[in-house]
This record gives sequence, structure tokens and C-alpha cells, in this order.
Amino acid sequence: MKRTLLILLYAASPALADREALTAPLPGLNASEQERFLRGRSLFRQSWVIAPARDRTVDGLGPLYNRIACISCHPKNGRGGAPEGPDQRMQTMLVRLSVPGTPPQAHPVYGDQLNEEGIPGVPGEGRAEVHWQTRQVTLADGHRVELRFPELRFVDLAYGELGPILVSPRVGPPVAGLGLLDAVDARTLAAMAREAKPDGVRGQVNRIGPGKHPGRFGLKANTSDLRSQIAGAFHGDMSITSPLFPAENCTPAQTACRRAKNGGRPELSASQLADITFYVAHLAPPPRRNTGAPAVVRGSAHFAAFGCAVCHRPSLHTGRSPQRLLDRRSFSPYTDLLVHDMGPGLADDRPDHAASGSQWRTAPLWGIGVLAAINENVGYLHDGRARTLEEAILWHGGEGEAARRRYADADAAARHDLIEFLNSL
Repeated sequence: MKRTLLILLYAASPALADREALTAPLPGLNASEQERFLRGRSLFRQSWVIAPARDRTVDGLGPLYNRIACISCHPKNGRGGAPEGPDQRMQTMLVRLSVPGTPPQAHPVYGDQLNEEGIPGVPGEGRAEVHWQTRQVTLADGHRVELRFPELRFVDLAYGELGPILVSPRVGPPVAGLGLLDAVDARTLAAMAREAKPDGVRGQVNRIGPGKHPGRFGLKANTSDLRSQIAGAFHGDMSITSPLFPAENCTPAQTACRRAKNGGRPELSASQLADITFYVAHLAPPPRRNTGAPAVVRGSAHFAAFGCAVCHRPSLHTGRSPQRLLDRRSFSPYTDLLVHDMGPGLADDRPDHAASGSQWRTAPLWGIGVLAAINENVGYLHDGRARTLEEAILWHGGEGEAARRRYADADAAARHDLIEFLNSL
């Protein structure tokens, strides 16, 4: 049986069909690790159910939640997208909430995330409608590009008016390769932040909690390690408790939520959390494609010349890791894991730990060329506003302004080649 598992896991890799490009494990898992990977994969794909249920290992959904499975927001381990308009519900997107202050705090009634769904007897919190606004950008050669940005409106609020509020819509990011990012040494992050950089680029490490641990995960690098990121997603998105988040995701004002039955204490056991963390940590980033194509080669040179590689670093190295396949490895994520000021156009004005309302973590670019094949509704940038890679580039401002300007000033052939390079990642 164990030998069969090995064949099943690797038969299609690395030449996987595009829709499966983010589902393969890192090469080299032994038989026991394969079994653990598969257990974690089952949990990642599991549809959680309302308690009490016959299968007590997968109950405890809610009382307030957004989706019933991890895979719901990360289709095929890929990236989500935004609704096309106010009549569409958010499927792979959520809204962060906080009230103004220093530091900002979770909303006293709605918490730090809008949970649109509720189990029977518990009203969902309400719904966020996305209304798109647009503007035109004209490039140096006269080419015009329409950019869109979301305006949120809250409807059907079940627990009263929101009042003064800071909001940040977020689409689910891809999850392949996260174990390698988790294993980058904290000293490497600090050293990258200290480096002198051109074009006014700075970059800083987001520091988390009283211990000032370096942030790596989340769109503002607001979580320091992969296990915490996964447990936080279970708690915030599905209201599944775990050893890291043992209390139900109910505020004091949500009495029906607080009275609802739970699926155990905790609902996600320590061993389950360990298995799903192992699974996500050992998902392999997809191999590059078409690397020898002339347009891709030229696009790689433009990527460096425009200044994109200053933040989207082609190469990083892991430090010492207890996971042997993650220990002291070189890899190519195209990120520095630092937060950068991206200017007012992308600002959500919602600070998060040491990250300001206009700072975002550099998005890893590995696998970006297969995301549209995995999810036809894919959206780029934190809120899915960019429908194409070109739109995403043209939203860059602040520390990314110089690179954006070089792209906008380039001729059509150079812009095409850069996009071809990105599609090869």
C-alpha cells in the first residue's frame, strides 16, 4: 500500500495539468510522510459540519462562518477572486474589520472579520456588496487600460450598525510553497530590510505581538508562522476552534452564537492541526515553464531592469528546519516577505501590527502564470481588483512607483515580454 501511495503522489509530477499545478508535494517524501500529507490533504478539502454530528472529528462548523472548507477559498490550492458586482456573493473573498484607534481594535460586535453565514438559529452577520469603480490609465505609447477598484456596501446587518469602521476586502491567496517561506531564517528577513535599495524602496519586517516575532503570512505579513496562519484561518473563516484559538468566534453581543453547541474542545485537535500544517508546508511550488522561449528570456531582463526584482526577489534560502525537506534549501519565490508602502491607490487605511494602512507584503510570484487556468475568476492584488497581470502592475505606487513607471513608459513589445516572463513562473 505504501508503495502505491508513492506512485499516486508522483505519477503526474512535475508535468501536471495546469489545474493540478499546485497540488503536488515536494519531491522526496518517505512512506510515513506521504500518509501524513494525505491526511492533511483530506482535512484541507474536508467540508466541516454543524455539531453535534455522527463524525465528531469533523464537526463544529460555525456558529458564524464564511465557508465550510479550506479549499472553498483556495480552489485547487490556488487563488480566489472577487464578485463581478453587488448581486454576486463573495465565494473566495472575505472582509477584515476593525475600529479606528491606536492600535486598531476588533469591532466590539462584529469582531475582526465579517462572517456572512450562520448555523440554524444563529443569524449570519450580514453581507458585503462589491460595487466596482473604474478609471482609465494611458501608457506612454497611447495604449489605454481600464483599472477598477472596489467600493464596499454592507447590507442585511443582523447585529446593528457598524459605526466608524476600517475595512479591508481580501481574496484567498495560493498556498503552495508556504513551508519554504516559513523556513526562511528571521535573520535573513532582518538583513533584507536593512539593505540599501534603489528607487526609494525600503521594506520592513512586520513585527507581531509582545515578542515582536517577524511576520511572514497574511497579506500584511501579520502572522509569524504557518501553524498560526492555518489555525487562524480555521477560527476566522469557519469558526473551528483549535489549541491556538480555543474560544468560539463569538463576541459578547452575539448571544445565539455563544449558546450554540460546539464540536468539542477544541474542534480541530492538535494532531489534526499538525497534519494539515504538514500538508500545506510540503506543497510544492509549480515548476517554471517555457524558460527558453525568447520572449520569456527578454522578459526576465526587463523584470530586473524595471526594478521589479528589488522586492520580488527571485531567490531566497531556508535556514535550519526540523522538516528535512525544508532544511537549508534555495528556492525561487519572487518575494522578500517584507511589507512595503504601495501608495494611496492600494491603501486600505487599516493598520495591522507594525504594518501601516498603505503597506502590503510583497506577493510571491511563483505559480502566478497558472492561477488563471486553475480559477477562471482569479483576481490579482489583495482584493482581486486586477483582472490581468498588467492591471496589477499599473496599480503599483509608493515604493513600487518607479517600476510601474518604467513599465508604463516601455514599448508594447517590452511590456508583452514582461507578461510572458510572469506567465512562465
